Amino acid sequence: MLSFVVVRVIGVTQLDDVVYIVCQSSSTIRRFSATTHQRLTDIDAKDVGGPWDIAACERMSQLYVVERFECVWRVSPDGADIKRWLTKSPSDRRGPFALSVTSSRLLVTSASDNQLIHLDAGGDELRRVRLPDYMDPRHAVESPSGTFIVCHGNTQLDQPQVSEVNTEGQVLRQFSGSLGQQLRIAADSRGNVFVADCKYCHILLLDAKLALRRIIIDEQQLNYRQPFRLCYMEQSGQLLVGFYHNNSVEVFDVLRR
Repeated sequence: MLSFVVVRVIGVTQLDDVVYIVCQSSSTIRRFSATTHQRLTDIDAKDVGGPWDIAACERMSQLYVVERFECVWRVSPDGADIKRWLTKSPSDRRGPFALSVTSSRLLVTSASDNQLIHLDAGGDELRRVRLPDYMDPRHAVESPSGTFIVCHGNTQLDQPQVSEVNTEGQVLRQFSGSLGQQLRIAADSRGNVFVADCKYCHILLLDAKLALRRIIIDEQQLNYRQPFRLCYMEQSGQLLVGFYHNNSVEVFDVLRR
């Protein structure tokens, strides 16, 4: 297990052999070598007011940074090109809250409007998925079958859940095990879902039907720290885990677990 030391991690991703980290109240995007873990030249994204998440698209070789409730910025890997890419529409009460990226599409979570915004890699909107009113979405990823896995609060039951919804927003299945309020998810090409549970200090592995397979990283392995952000690199089998309160990103090998 290796680690990157930074302060108040709120987003982590990897593109090629570089790890990118964003921290709360800082427009600087930290860059590290994924192999040596040495610090590289930072990206000064001075126009990004309040970064809250980051994701990478391999196909487009671009980074995408969420400015909380306002917009998404598109950033080149070296920081030479930074553009305001997706801005909230006049009908939205608030803009993006979180995002995730597959090889060719992006999925933006809008927490205040109970919807997911699905876009192609060029930025053209494909659809808006209206979620049930009881869902308070925190983060979502697209599954290999084209559905969406959403971690959210259930306001009717007053509990967090992980749900799979179709492109119409209809709930197909749910996982309602013992979960804390702060959740983050990642998925692989087989439909397995990693769930970072901040409250209980562990990371769960769910199968493609959202059934619990096992706790893949337990509280002892995390030293009772609260996992806040995830990035899964399927080719290497490595899971990058960001810790907001413990000021670090650590790398776990989960390929054979």
